[in-house]
Amino acid sequence: MRQFIKGMDLCEDFYNEIAKPILNNHFPGLQYTAGLLGYGSDVLGFDDETSTDHMWGPRFYLFLPETDIKWKNEIMDIFSREFPYEYRGYSVNFSSPDPNDKMVRISKRISDGPVSPLIIIHTINEYLKAYLGTNNLNALSSQDWLSFSEHRLLALTSGKLFIDNLNLKDLLAKIGFYPEQVKLYLIASNWSLIAEEQAFVKRCSDVGDEIGSILACSRIAERLMRLAFLYCNQYAPYSKWFGTAFQRLPVDPEIKQNISRALTAKNIQQREYHLVHAQKLMADWHNSLNLTEFVPIKIENYFSRHIQVIFADKLAKATVKKLQNTELENYPLIGTLSEIANFAALTENLFYQDNVKALYQPNTAVVHEA
Repeated sequence: MRQFIKGMDLCEDFYNEIAKPILNNHFPGLQYTAGLLGYGSDVLGFDDETSTDHMWGPRFYLFLPETDIKWKNEIMDIFSREFPYEYRGYSVNFSSPDPNDKMVRISKRISDGPVSPLIIIHTINEYLKAYLGTNNLNALSSQDWLSFSEHRLLALTSGKLFIDNLNLKDLLAKIGFYPEQVKLYLIASNWSLIAEEQAFVKRCSDVGDEIGSILACSRIAERLMRLAFLYCNQYAPYSKWFGTAFQRLPVDPEIKQNISRALTAKNIQQREYHLVHAQKLMADWHNSLNLTEFVPIKIENYFSRHIQVIFADKLAKATVKKLQNTELENYPLIGTLSEIANFAALTENLFYQDNVKALYQPNTAVVHEA
């Protein structure tokens, strides 16, 4: 039985043992960058045997200078002739892109004829333009940052370059994480969104709406988890890997435990207790980072009601204060569309990128309900 090997290791070894000698032989002196980045659970290190059913296997990106992209077809022809049919038990040949399934390719074993490998050749500029919507990483506006797919930012910066003659690593360092002002805006947004529902977990339950209470708890829990990514200066992946990545963050175990216990609570007493304590611990973490002025936080009743809150809006207001005299000062506190699960139709489609930017025009009224 074939032994599973992590995709990143498989691809790096495939490049070094198979592709690199071929390139050295046919194109001595060619300057290029090769590595694995962008789409794929293997890029993030989350892949397992299940991941191998499509768009996974011996593969890599090959980036050529503008002056040498003319060799793209010849390089692919040589790869097709000289690549082996399989490598470490995995097919090197792949099916044609499926036009009815987002151009997905699956491994397809063959025993004769040319190989159709999962190798993608680009210039750096054309790849960034196609994947991120821009190749000008030196002049990004706040709206640019907020319109980017956070998962794509993670996928670009979490990959590994096996060789980097073109200094792609230095270019990607420019998007290593959100600029400080954008980070603060996202922190303010998440605390504001928590504040909008902080009393609803108990309020829903009080009127017999346990489903509504659980849903409100889940939304707040997710916002707390997103704050953890921001405080750790790490991009969050999309929903499939969100919880997995959160568990790997260097976060106080007590925060993780309280979030988990709130989500799995059997009754409203446990749910409220653990959720509000998770908020208090997150607020203490916020204060310890000195991102804003110190915000006095305690667990207290929501006005005269028997509902426990920390008045999370205090943290949002303190963070917004740090955005004074910046272009983000009057942005609506909505975070990014990447923070809404299942919005991939918008966040992953660059056709809508300009429309997404328009959301941040500072003329949106926010209505707060008691």
